Amino acid sequence: MTIDFEKGNGLVPVIIQDDRTQQVLMLGYMNQEALDLTKKDGRVHFFSRTTNRIWLKGETSENYLYVKSIKEDCDSDALLIQAKPAGNVCHTGSFSCFAEKNSKGFLYELEETISERIDQKVEKSYTYDLYQRGINKMAQKVGEEAVELVIEAKDDNAELFKNEAADLLYHFLILLKAKGFSLNEIEEVLLQRNSK
Repeated sequence: MTIDFEKGNGLVPVIIQDDRTQQVLMLGYMNQEALDLTKKDGRVHFFSRTTNRIWLKGETSENYLYVKSIKEDCDSDALLIQAKPAGNVCHTGSFSCFAEKNSKGFLYELEETISERIDQKVEKSYTYDLYQRGINKMAQKVGEEAVELVIEAKDDNAELFKNEAADLLYHFLILLKAKGFSLNEIEEVLLQRNSK
């Protein structure tokens, strides 16, 4: 990595992106020392143009940014750091410095909704009703939806196939909740397999 710090009077802009969701979290600046510290420590360090010093992101809040990858742009005068945030990124308390909420993706939002319906024992909720019927019924429902998806895969009706796939994912999330696991834990297994 040969970053051109000269072009920006010793500094380069650094875009921080959530490594999972690809959401842009913030923009900061680094000099060579901040970049070296970031590589060595595994947490993002910036150079503050206001206080004229190196600072570790999260040094007071402990909302660190854990580095997953560092990439330079085509002109070698800007950096993209993909990181895992340990909490809200912005000093205002917002998840990102662009006033966006944490965009985990719809499946994660659905997982939260399922969890809320079960934890709050929402009456007249299909989710809670199925959960109340026990692990055998939930597992059976996942099996039924999987079989229905396989049947639709053999036909050419795209809408029916997509609906069965959605049903399978939905019931799978209910079963995960019942077993005490999260979608994130399953994603970790896939990520570990992918890195081998």
